[in-house]
Amino acid sequence: MIDFAGRTAFVTGGANGVGLGLVRALLAQGCRVAIADIREESIASALATLDNAEVMGVQVDVSSREAMAVAADEVEARFGPVSLLFNNAGINLFQTIEDSSWSDWDWVMGVNLHGVINGVMTFVPRMIAAGNGGYIVNTASMAGWLASGAPGIYNTTKFAVRGMSESLRYSLAKYGIGVSILCPGLVKSYIYASDDVRPAGLMEGAKPIDHAAVERLAGAHQAGMEPDVIAARVIEGMEDNRAYIFSHPEFREEVAELFAEYLADFRDYPADPGFEQRISFEKFRRERYKEAREAARKAV
Repeated sequence: MIDFAGRTAFVTGGANGVGLGLVRALLAQGCRVAIADIREESIASALATLDNAEVMGVQVDVSSREAMAVAADEVEARFGPVSLLFNNAGINLFQTIEDSSWSDWDWVMGVNLHGVINGVMTFVPRMIAAGNGGYIVNTASMAGWLASGAPGIYNTTKFAVRGMSESLRYSLAKYGIGVSILCPGLVKSYIYASDDVRPAGLMEGAKPIDHAAVERLAGAHQAGMEPDVIAARVIEGMEDNRAYIFSHPEFREEVAELFAEYLADFRDYPADPGFEQRISFEKFRRERYKEAREAARKAV
């Protein structure tokens, strides 16, 4: 089981929503916590609500490798090596792929996928070098399981975060570093207002903001799960070292239906040339994959 007390945590998107819920939960566990966010005013507001000397804010654009490295140096200079990493920052663009521009792709991929990659590539070598184990939670989404026409780019990024995180879970087990993938549903957050932080250099081809749609989304998110509830479930999932943290149990039946549809698409084709040799290879791969999953479960 992961021991939280005394560790340094780095939480991206930490100034609101799930991120701020995680910050509060980690402080309660005795961690030193860095709130990493692109909105300086949100960081200031978040810090004002926290009566704790073991928390700091750091303004950072997670899509920038260089900015993440600078942020990591700043946090570790004050709080010591980061061994708890929460790649949580995310934005959304509520439109289909065919209605999207190259700039739309660059913006959403830059934050939701490259932001996670940058967090991993910045901190994992430091965590391994420190030799104190640790834990990484990458925020995907139920949209990383359930794809619809919109939001197409968002779905793409969240499916990718799932695959990357699973691979990372198996490769980091030998270092005593756990990895979980957080897959929330509707959250009480401001993700519907993502356009507020869209960089000026990535506006080409952007559609005008549909303010009526934003208002509808704002209303929907008010019914979302409270960030503190999700954070408590994340802590529990980390203590159990679960690969997936499904904070919203209402999706269980739908995911089961979806996997039944996947299985229904398999066909019993006749054996093709090379079938036996291929099956022998797949048997070996399947055994190694099972061993990796078991090792990862025992790693922390």
